[in-house]
Amino acid sequence: MAAMAAEKEAEAQRLLSEAERKVRGAQSFLGGLFGGSSRLEEACDCYTRAANMFKMAKNWSQAGAAFSRAAQLQLQLQSKHDAATNFVDAGNAFKKADPQEAVTCLLRAIEIYTDMGRFTIAAKHHIAIAEIYESDLLDIEKAVAHYEQAADYYRGEESTSSANKCLLKVAAYAAQLEQFPRAIDIYEQVGSVAMDSPLLKYSAKEHFFRAALCHFCVDMLNAKLAVQRYEEMFPAFSDCRECKLLKLLEAHEEQNVDAFTDAVKEFDSISRLDQWLTALLLRIKRSIQGEEQDLR
Repeated sequence: MAAMAAEKEAEAQRLLSEAERKVRGAQSFLGGLFGGSSRLEEACDCYTRAANMFKMAKNWSQAGAAFSRAAQLQLQLQSKHDAATNFVDAGNAFKKADPQEAVTCLLRAIEIYTDMGRFTIAAKHHIAIAEIYESDLLDIEKAVAHYEQAADYYRGEESTSSANKCLLKVAAYAAQLEQFPRAIDIYEQVGSVAMDSPLLKYSAKEHFFRAALCHFCVDMLNAKLAVQRYEEMFPAFSDCRECKLLKLLEAHEEQNVDAFTDAVKEFDSISRLDQWLTALLLRIKRSIQGEEQDLR
């Protein structure tokens, strides 16, 4: 295995040297007069072949650099689509070695795609960047900014479902960052769209449930009014388990932690709570405990 990787590396290095020779030839005076652009095209081919050899050898950093070099030459040749494709390939290779460089390459690709009016593809790559910020660079605010940009592009292309998926990521992170009004706006907006769609109607209760929990983190009275409003807007919400749990959260008003805990346990025994819901419910429980202590 190691011998095969070394062989691929050696072949990749040979192709890089050949590509660089062709670039120098194209840039010389005579090269410019006689087929400079065809030499650059041949150099691009050598760079992409070298990049694929580096990929086979699992040398991700070198693969990314070679794809990026090919993309830059393709821009010189006005081959925008090929350049964007190679910047994406460079970004995918760099993800495994240098996440920040992966972001740089994907942004170059996005710049080309937006210039060409390919906003759906640009949105997809904004999501890829958001995921790098989530899992590798651990910068949630930048991840949110890229999910928002993706949602904006999808909305512009009438891809409402894809836009809403991105917005729900924004809402989840907004709540984690304690930006509750922002999260509430998104959950209510997506819930309102879902309740009017025969296919998405079932998911509306989940969006309204999350919006209501965000309200509970801010203000009890507004939370109760919000739940009433959701029931009026979407009568099916009244009968769902999520709404029943929200009603039991009125134990919050009586500062009754035990009643709150029992209600949440019962809900979780039937519908498993995810990490986000657990974190918000814990926050509400702590606020009840704080109020209990204040009353003593």
